[in-house]
Amino acid sequence: MNMLTDSHDAVTADWAAALLDFWFNCVGEAGWWSHDPALDRQCATRFGHLWAEKRTLPSVDFLERADDALAAVLLFDQLPRNMFRHSARAFATDELARDVARGAIAQGYDIQIGGAGRLFFYMPFQHSENLDDQTLSLTLFEGAGDAQSLDFARQHHATIMHFGRFPHRNALLGRPTLPEEQEAARQGASW
Repeated sequence: MNMLTDSHDAVTADWAAALLDFWFNCVGEAGWWSHDPALDRQCATRFGHLWAEKRTLPSVDFLERADDALAAVLLFDQLPRNMFRHSARAFATDELARDVARGAIAQGYDIQIGGAGRLFFYMPFQHSENLDDQTLSLTLFEGAGDAQSLDFARQHHATIMHFGRFPHRNALLGRPTLPEEQEAARQGASW
């Protein structure tokens, strides 16, 4: 049983319930960090139309309930990385994900949800190429007390501190890779 999706009162939007059930109950932790083409296709088939539909809405439209906000963060931050892997579209809704996450955190939804859901509220800041977002990411992950997530946040922060961007995104975003970025571009692709 999953407390995020078992109660009809817990989630007001059907799309959010379906997405949360899929991400937490079907994919689960083993799948979250995999680079599985079958999962990528499943994400695109099940949620590609939803991503296209919802990406035009303002962030405030997702902030009435904690569950809706978490589903929106997943839809705009995590799922594009699966649906559009090896494409610039993987990052197309990062700003919207950060805006939803900021609003959700301001309302305490991250604490209300807790567990792995809490960590997903923080991921959009870890994925940002803005140093202020990276600093916020460190603060949030430190507060969450998850050592593994904090280690990844530190790695992302260090990359932005050093290069000002994620070199492994350069080719996808049409940016030249500088000689000093070559190794980081190769290593960072595993994130």
